[in-house]
Amino acid sequence: MQSSKVSLADIVRHALMLLVLVIFLFPIYWMIATSLKAPEDILTRPPTWTFTPTFENYRYAFEEADFGLFIGNTLLVAGLSTVLVVIFGSLASYSFARFNPGDGHLMFFILTTRMMPGIAVIIPFFLIFREIGNTEVGKFLSIGLDRPGALVIAYTVLNLPFAIWLMHSFFQDIPKELEHSARLDGYGRLQTFVRVVLPLAAPGIAVTAIFSLMFAWNEFLFAFILTRDVARTITVGVSGFISQQGILWGPLAAAAVVCVVPMLLFALALQRYMVRGLTFGAVRG
Repeated sequence: MQSSKVSLADIVRHALMLLVLVIFLFPIYWMIATSLKAPEDILTRPPTWTFTPTFENYRYAFEEADFGLFIGNTLLVAGLSTVLVVIFGSLASYSFARFNPGDGHLMFFILTTRMMPGIAVIIPFFLIFREIGNTEVGKFLSIGLDRPGALVIAYTVLNLPFAIWLMHSFFQDIPKELEHSARLDGYGRLQTFVRVVLPLAAPGIAVTAIFSLMFAWNEFLFAFILTRDVARTITVGVSGFISQQGILWGPLAAAAVVCVVPMLLFALALQRYMVRGLTFGAVRG
């Protein structure tokens, strides 16, 4: 029979866990509270803990600052780039895991492209999209400055090396014997990849999709340089609440809450795959 006594060590451990939880959640609470405060309640000294909630900051963000357009652009750009990263990344990582072209040197070269800071490559991206945007093909595909297609391509190029490296270990851990059995059953190479390999690598693909979407969703530098008004994203839109005349703390907090909610829901929806994916392949024989 197990003892029901609670030791002092358990109390201290739970108290520390509660303290860490409060420290991490307090900024989120303060952001949500600020988004629901009136201007006179936001800047009071000392800060007020009780106030009458108002949605005026959300109304200002969506009606006056056109934040709905920024959200639509971000969903489009981050979603499309994530889909492209997962498709091209899974194909490339599977090829590296099974055939190892370049004997590892090519994989290392791909990794080095991710090490470059964004500021080092933003100028070539700017010049290329400026030229392409003036062509008929660029206008048809919406690839050019201040167009969503430019950000989709930029985020795909930036996140693809990370996706290849992340998914590489997942494909390596899938036994080759399963593919050989599928080939003996009459499956072609593509059918084996789609029906056998991809389902087994689903946790790794889910983790890759989550991180790729987060990187694209939170990216600021490329969105700031490559967009002006039409294709502006959330991160650039939020910075618009900071001007020389002052900082609009209420709308800024409301916009931040709107930024966080979609990513939080997406991570919760894929939490099962994410936990499994982060531990999959951690222990190898």
